[in-house]
Amino acid sequence: MPAMSDSPPLIGADLIRDFVTRLPTKPGVYRMFDDKGDAIYVGKARNLKARVSNYARGIGHNNRIGLMISLTRNMEFVVTASEAEALLLEANLIKKLKPKFNVILRDDKSFPYILIAKDHEIAQLAKHRGARNRKGSYYGPFASAGAVNNAINTMQKAFLLRSCNDSVYANRTRPCLLYQIKRCSAPCVGYIQKPAYDELVKEAEGFLTGKSTEVKAQLGREMEAAAEAMEFEDAARLRDRIHALSFVTQTQGINPQGIDEADVFGLAHEGGQYCIQVFFIRAGQNWGTRAYFPKADKSVEEMEVMSSFLTQFYDDKPLPEQILLSHPVEEQALVEEAFTQHAGYKVEILVPQRGEKKALIDYAVINAREANGRRMAETSTQGKLLEGVAKVFDLPATPRRIEVYDNSHIQGAHAVGAMIVAGPEGFIKAQYRKFNMDAESVKGDDFGMMREMLTRRFTRLLKEHGDEQEDEDSSHWPDLLLIDGGQGQLSAVKAVLQDLGLHTLPVAGVAKGPDRDAGREHFYMEGRGSFMLEGRDPVLYYIQRLRDEAHRFVIGSHRARRSRAIGINPLDEIQGIGPTRKKALLMSFGSAKAVARANVSDLAAVEGVSETLAQAIFDHFHPGN
Repeated sequence: MPAMSDSPPLIGADLIRDFVTRLPTKPGVYRMFDDKGDAIYVGKARNLKARVSNYARGIGHNNRIGLMISLTRNMEFVVTASEAEALLLEANLIKKLKPKFNVILRDDKSFPYILIAKDHEIAQLAKHRGARNRKGSYYGPFASAGAVNNAINTMQKAFLLRSCNDSVYANRTRPCLLYQIKRCSAPCVGYIQKPAYDELVKEAEGFLTGKSTEVKAQLGREMEAAAEAMEFEDAARLRDRIHALSFVTQTQGINPQGIDEADVFGLAHEGGQYCIQVFFIRAGQNWGTRAYFPKADKSVEEMEVMSSFLTQFYDDKPLPEQILLSHPVEEQALVEEAFTQHAGYKVEILVPQRGEKKALIDYAVINAREANGRRMAETSTQGKLLEGVAKVFDLPATPRRIEVYDNSHIQGAHAVGAMIVAGPEGFIKAQYRKFNMDAESVKGDDFGMMREMLTRRFTRLLKEHGDEQEDEDSSHWPDLLLIDGGQGQLSAVKAVLQDLGLHTLPVAGVAKGPDRDAGREHFYMEGRGSFMLEGRDPVLYYIQRLRDEAHRFVIGSHRARRSRAIGINPLDEIQGIGPTRKKALLMSFGSAKAVARANVSDLAAVEGVSETLAQAIFDHFHPGN
């Protein structure tokens, strides 16, 4: 009997045709995977069977779609209740998986908000990011931390609300500097009573919801009344508040009339690079702008870029009632339906053709075009610098990913290592990493810290992407490692890489010159003697920037860890000691160190501490006994 041979696995269009036979005619989301199991495309469909059948033909597609089909080795499908639900799920999966054939929203950082917190009887004015878990009113988004800081600065002048946290507020015995410079009404020491303070809060909320004209008019009436009553100090204070409000409304980059709440999107496309400029209009005011540079193939149409960008942008952000676009989106009615469903209120998408809204869109497009030009110029300069780096360090090609490592500690305490990443588009901050280290394991040894950091980094990289080390398309593996240090640090790093079987990764040590002078750095590489670069070499300046960024990041991480450690009391680690008993112990002995030196009988003499608990405290600090 002849041996049976296994049939080769289906790939590309043949594989897709096989899937089509089992697909329903319902709405849903489909994913295509390559031979490594990575998602290369995510799409949605009103009818999964009909949509995926288009790929099964294998012909009539542009080069991008044809390549995507040829790389497909598996597919997965999720059926949804509606096409709107499929659209929202598609956007969520694209942001999560970042498939190479989709339009990808990059630099998707969270936006800051102004929070008037009401979890204390005296409301607090604060900047807020992240989950809205505090009780209060949130206003935003603002385009940047700078924009929200400017707004808070103005509101302090205009409404005199406290910005200190609750613990600082509770422990004030006299007003702080903000009161002295007329940016707080000092409710902490009773300089203003709660009813009057609540009125300030009400005025601030009115301003943030677009009632600035009414607020200014009311303040004007109060100022006139104070002047007539010859209460000139009160009149001057109200005058200063009116000036602060006038300043913020007069210094907007744009002053939209008749638009209370909207997000404005202007798209520019040049040289194969897309830029989308976003304006945030809230309460009839411009609350800042931000430029985005979505990643998309050159063959993708502007309509598709805008559609994909928009759905990903609002995946985790609150929606305004109106969205103004420079370019139409695919299936606009469906996108409106999905956004309305997501927001819980009516969301309108407009592509203005005339009037003030069109002028606002044109302004956004001009800004997008200028931002795109700046980005292209920076990218060109960055490319030349990376070519110089390749020449200096004898790399086989221009590096696409440079990783720089540094560490920081104080006599071994609070040891932190850090990695920063740079590439053709500058610093890639989303891929920065920090490494908290155990003081006992590294004992303040810089070489030991570097060994531990590199071991952790590349052990994980091998585990997650080991098969991609030689892949030319891999974005996970560095083309160059820069280490802060000289020959000793370089030897420690090379030993780690050798142990892990990574023999070909280029590594260079960067050591400061005599007296740690910038510009006199020595460079170390295996198989080469130490060398220096000309003092005015642009590549030297670039490497200094990389090293300084790594130093900035690691110092910030070290300080944050040290600050957290300062707030930790060893008594907190003992079971059975809560705030009341801890306070009693500290009042009795003066410090946690004194508690650690006390004997059992002295501990038991403290109010609220039983003999059993006293023994537990003693055992905690004297484990040998």
